[in-house]
Amino acid sequence: MCCLITIMVLLGPRIAAILWWLMDTDRWTTTFSSFWWPLIGIVFLPWTLLAYVAVSPGGVTGLDWLWIILGLIIDLGSYSGGSRKKRWF
Repeated sequence: MCCLITIMVLLGPRIAAILWWLMDTDRWTTTFSSFWWPLIGIVFLPWTLLAYVAVSPGGVTGLDWLWIILGLIIDLGSYSGGSRKKRWF
């Protein structure tokens, strides 16, 4: 059961980003000028990418930065979350 939850946490935002990209291509093309930035975002920082695409159409101002930083914290936490349990002392 633990492995299933881990797989869903890792794949969930990536699948959501791909589906959103396929369903609302106009938003993605106005947000990004090339294909590579969304692809890199889906692979390495999916929560940050989702937050950026959600707030970018009106321009990133004010509290929009809070959502982007929150996405970055979640992404970085998912990469370093298990390091505390791996310590011996």
